[in-house]
Amino acid sequence: MVSDAEYGMMNEPPGAVLAVKEEWHVAQAQRAAKMLARSIGLSQVAVFSFATSVSELANNLFFHTRGGGTITLRAMRQNGSVGVEVVAEDDGPGIANVDSAMQDGFTTNGGLGGGLPGVERLMDEFEIASQVDAGTRVVARKWEQCR
Repeated sequence: MVSDAEYGMMNEPPGAVLAVKEEWHVAQAQRAAKMLARSIGLSQVAVFSFATSVSELANNLFFHTRGGGTITLRAMRQNGSVGVEVVAEDDGPGIANVDSAMQDGFTTNGGLGGGLPGVERLMDEFEIASQVDAGTRVVARKWEQCR
């Protein structure tokens, strides 16, 4: 796991911590993601990728956990690049087989099974840790080169 110090979090990083317990919280998280990414000057493509990823992770918190979880959004700066980070955490049922869950088409609720693999493709960095009956933590980052 990478520490905050290694990623040079901005001095007063803009961001948010959002509870995801109700379905409308998914849209709230997506809006907050768009606002954060735009506020630090990410391109429209990067804003869209980040907001879509946050929406998917928030959906997972709502649909796959007992009591929801949290979405933490942060702005970052490293080596001349700016970026955004999302951390999705819950203490839900966990993922029994993370390798399977990361395969396109794998689903536990009848969906398309493209959520987590899609987030991994949209973002520049992606980490997932999960334990059965102990929850899941996903960290994903999107970077943009400063001009």
